[in-house]
Amino acid sequence: MQINIPPAIPYAVGAILILFGILRAKYLAAPRMSEDAQEDNAAVRAEVRGPEQRRHLRMGVVWILLGLFLVVSTVLQMRRR
Repeated sequence: MQINIPPAIPYAVGAILILFGILRAKYLAAPRMSEDAQEDNAAVRAEVRGPEQRRHLRMGVVWILLGLFLVVSTVLQMRRR
């Protein structure tokens, strides 16, 4: 059984995955100021990337890769027809 899905749907889903992956990696994975630097307004403020930020960065990269795979596989599938 073969299902015919319009190519606009995988392109749109792939573009959304890429866009939100970039946004997730950029904004949610940004380094936060350490608690010491927030309490003490010293001249040196160390930025720390905690486990939550690393997780957002990894998942953002995964979303980007999934979106790219979806777009590229759709392009290759359309060329094959």
